[in-house]
Amino acid sequence: MEQAKERMREEIRHWAAKIRVMPRRVQIQRMTTKWASCSTNGRVCFSIELLTEPAGFREVVIVHELLHLLVPNHGKLFKSLMNAYLPGWEARAAGRVSRLCGTAGTHSRVSSERKPGRGFEMKRGAD
Repeated sequence: MEQAKERMREEIRHWAAKIRVMPRRVQIQRMTTKWASCSTNGRVCFSIELLTEPAGFREVVIVHELLHLLVPNHGKLFKSLMNAYLPGWEARAAGRVSRLCGTAGTHSRVSSERKPGRGFEMKRGAD
């Protein structure tokens, strides 16, 4: 488990450097209803369950949350950055997300939304 956490932390560091963001704090912890969240003060939390998910899906969640350090919403700029950093990200998450960045479709696992005063979250939904 600790090796998997360290591997994920390395993935987060890699993407943070590539995107040129510096999270104030990164946590990998038990989260019962969401894959990840990003607070307005720069704290980024990821669900420990991501450790067992495919690398491509984990990467989508990591990039999504780190981009919130630059763009606090899911507008056109956010979507453009997702496409620039992860071309084809929607296909990687197909069948695993219900709504990501305001994209509706056949996805069924994660929704991304703003919580007033609490930052951003990627919720896990029912399979």
